[in-house]
Amino acid sequence: MVDQEKVKKAIELLIEGIGEDPAREGLVDTPERVARMYTELCAGYDDDAKVHLSRTFTAEGSEAVIETGITFYSLCEHHLMPFFGEVSIAYIPNGKVAGLSKLARTVEVYARRLRIQERMTGEIADAIMDELGAKGVLVVVRAEHMCMSMRGVKKPGTQTLTTASRGILSEDSRLRDEILKMMN
Repeated sequence: MVDQEKVKKAIELLIEGIGEDPAREGLVDTPERVARMYTELCAGYDDDAKVHLSRTFTAEGSEAVIETGITFYSLCEHHLMPFFGEVSIAYIPNGKVAGLSKLARTVEVYARRLRIQERMTGEIADAIMDELGAKGVLVVVRAEHMCMSMRGVKKPGTQTLTTASRGILSEDSRLRDEILKMMN
């Protein structure tokens, strides 16, 4: 998806635009390095959560599956600056469960795209709900945004918390609160 030649040209223009010399020794290879970096950071465009969540196992009962501490790194679509943190996912299976690594891979699909945290949180919840046919899903994302930490208001350490609930975990506040306590 990433057109490395266009990224290289854009970075060369950026270097010139901020008053630097793109032919300077320390900058001559920067456009190529940045193009490779964006290929990695935006790999989610070439990935699909359906692929990861399609491998399931039969699981009787309806107990919650909870995975916490899934580290992620993403890029804010407003400033192209990083935001990073942790995702916690809980879902109530409806006869099938995904392998635990598949939840982390699903997070990566959406984190490796230009996003706002709120959209990413909802996309993760929707993918798990839709692909697993879960009875309910709860996703909690806690992240620090570099656009707030190193520029603008300059408040390092500030964290943004977003949640998305679907199905029974959206409808039953008692159950949602119980699962939130377990997540913490």
